[in-house]
Amino acid sequence: MGAQMILSVACGIALLLMCAAFFLAAWRVIKGPTLPDRIVALDTLTAIAIGFIAVIAIRTGFNLYIDIAIALGLVGFLATVAFARFVLSQGMQPGEAAAPEETAADARARRGGGHARRLR
Repeated sequence: MGAQMILSVACGIALLLMCAAFFLAAWRVIKGPTLPDRIVALDTLTAIAIGFIAVIAIRTGFNLYIDIAIALGLVGFLATVAFARFVLSQGMQPGEAAAPEETAADARARRGGGHARRLR
């Protein structure tokens, strides 16, 4: 059993495991109970796609794929930051722990943002 055979088997096993992880993460994107769960699942999908690209780069020996994986990692990071800022800008969502008399607009006003800020 040569090194090329071991590498081929390892790449096959890695691709199989990443396919399973991809489908599980896609299921979480579809069925995620909350928006933050879906955002984390999308970030996981990006990491799995980077793994796919890396294994294909090893299997084919074409090193340009590594540059593509790095670029995808940067884009995935920026997308995650944008989604996180979106979730933070939404304020308190129904079902979250908050004072009974406090609304989402009150929470934004208390933090100093939103349309409920009063000018003095």
